[in-house]
Amino acid sequence: MARTVPTSDDVIRARLDAVGGRLLELARDVHAHPETAFAEHYAADALTALLADEGFAVERGTAGLPTAFTATAGPADADLTVGLCLEYDALPDLGHACGHHLIAAAGAGAAIALAAAADGLGLRVKALGTPAEESGGGKIHMLRAGAFDDVSFAMMVHPGPVDDYGGTSRAANAVQAEYQGRAAHAAIAPYDGLNAADACVVAQTALALLRQQLPDGVRMHGIVTHGGDRTNIIPARARISWQLRADTLAELEALWPRVRACFEAGAVATGCELTLTEPAAAYADLRQDAWLGDTYARHARALGRTVEPAVSIGASTDMGNVSQFLPAIHPTIGLGRPALPHTPEFAAATIGEQADRAVLDAALALARTAADLAADPEQRVRITQAHRGRAYRCSSSGSPRG
Repeated sequence: MARTVPTSDDVIRARLDAVGGRLLELARDVHAHPETAFAEHYAADALTALLADEGFAVERGTAGLPTAFTATAGPADADLTVGLCLEYDALPDLGHACGHHLIAAAGAGAAIALAAAADGLGLRVKALGTPAEESGGGKIHMLRAGAFDDVSFAMMVHPGPVDDYGGTSRAANAVQAEYQGRAAHAAIAPYDGLNAADACVVAQTALALLRQQLPDGVRMHGIVTHGGDRTNIIPARARISWQLRADTLAELEALWPRVRACFEAGAVATGCELTLTEPAAAYADLRQDAWLGDTYARHARALGRTVEPAVSIGASTDMGNVSQFLPAIHPTIGLGRPALPHTPEFAAATIGEQADRAVLDAALALARTAADLAADPEQRVRITQAHRGRAYRCSSSGSPRG
């Protein structure tokens, strides 16, 4: 009797079935130990331990970030490398209210499944542990340091209420305005002070009035991070943090002079000194690869999911910066719950039966998408030729390439 040779898909499915339990345990474990941007040591340890156990070559500290890593498997001489982006940071007070523990588990599962079929596909697999998506832009640091230079195309999924694919995101930039005034006794001699908290009020009022003059789709939102120390002291120092979002980076740049003038108004009105800083690099708008998106959607539908094309995901992501450098996708995996990200309700929705299914479905759909590209001569040529012609932007410090 002739023996049936397992296909790449057989190998992928079998490996994912074998490791599925560990993936779900990892997702629940990371959910129970939320860590904020650049402090995700528990999550990074758990992920690298799993990948190392599965035979990946793991290097920590990518781009000089202690909680970033790369993990590679498959033929070193392959002309095609898939990058799976793993996010795992949480939100202050809300925990995993954006579901990044599911992103990490699904991405790790896809990487492990693909590694089992990598030799037959002629595919190198690289899992990239990307910290600080919520604040700080870990992928941007890693991109600038060269961690994506050897990646031909990149993929990840993000949990949400429903399944969709192909949408863009808003470009975003954060700015911090600090006002320095002069302290005085608020009752005895308030006229001797320069009120830095008032400067924040003036700036926020100007920003609120500016909103009615802005194009559709622009978003501005912020908080006061320091407004003084005691009610009986005129605040000598105050600080506000704002985030600006627009459809593209170009639109953000055009908006900035008007926004800056609002911050300056606070200083002019109160006599305080203003210092403006950008705590992180701007997030670019997301540009998803059409073929990869269509292929992912087809595989997700085959798993019984209702996947619809999206126009915009509304929010912002540092995956946008990656997508402007190389072909990438960032579809949404649905949890079947109406809760929206960045709420306690969404944090609760990212654990349980539907969340478990999302991890395994996303891992399989991602792995099958990468395998299809590797096996498609036309698409493989498209991606590898684009990779060879890419303009590299490495820093002098370099990065672990895995």
